Amino acid sequence: MKTPNYHDFYQKALIPIGFNDLLALNEIKSFEVGAPATHWLIAVEGVQLSQAKIYFQWKVSVYPSNCNGDFNWKKPFYCSPIMESMDSAHDIACSIVALSKQDQLSAFNLEEKIS
Repeated sequence: MKTPNYHDFYQKALIPIGFNDLLALNEIKSFEVGAPATHWLIAVEGVQLSQAKIYFQWKVSVYPSNCNGDFNWKKPFYCSPIMESMDSAHDIACSIVALSKQDQLSAFNLEEKIS
């Protein structure tokens, strides 16, 4: 797995993981039991295309994190499809923020959910 591009990594404020989402997160086998995931870290990430001119596409990623924002970039809870527009990625990130604040992120149909 390629190291993420943290130069073009725009995270939203951490959001506490609700009870229902925490139960769903604990059921996913790829996440460590006992890992101190207490918050969601939601970010818009730039994906640089390999071409002569620097050009980015964008995706939204959701990571379980602790209250300090520490997370494992190798284990996202969700990664969106790549989009050409940062505005589109930002809109999706805002929708995911709203769902996570309502403790409904795990019920959302996340097409690219990691499991």
